Amino acid sequence: MDIFSALADPTRRSILTLLAKQGGLSVNEIFHKFPISQPAISQHLKVLRNAKLVDVSKNEQKHIYAINTSSIDSLQNWAQEMKQLWTSRLDRLDDVLKKL
Repeated sequence: MDIFSALADPTRRSILTLLAKQGGLSVNEIFHKFPISQPAISQHLKVLRNAKLVDVSKNEQKHIYAINTSSIDSLQNWAQEMKQLWTSRLDRLDDVLKKL
């Protein structure tokens, strides 16, 4: 799954926000923050992991999920490039409209 498909779901975005605020958390710690089942949280985490938005490490018997900052940085860079492209296009449109 690509990064945008993974981000399309509000629960997955909320999980990312939670991890950004609190750092690495176990599935159980994440599960207790949401009104859905533990298997559903695990599925959401699997999607986020497959999209490389989160990393997982093992700490004793727990799997700890944390934000993959390099993927978030790549996403931010892409968004910034899109903003610059659209700003440039809108500036050119503004110039054309001023000439009319």
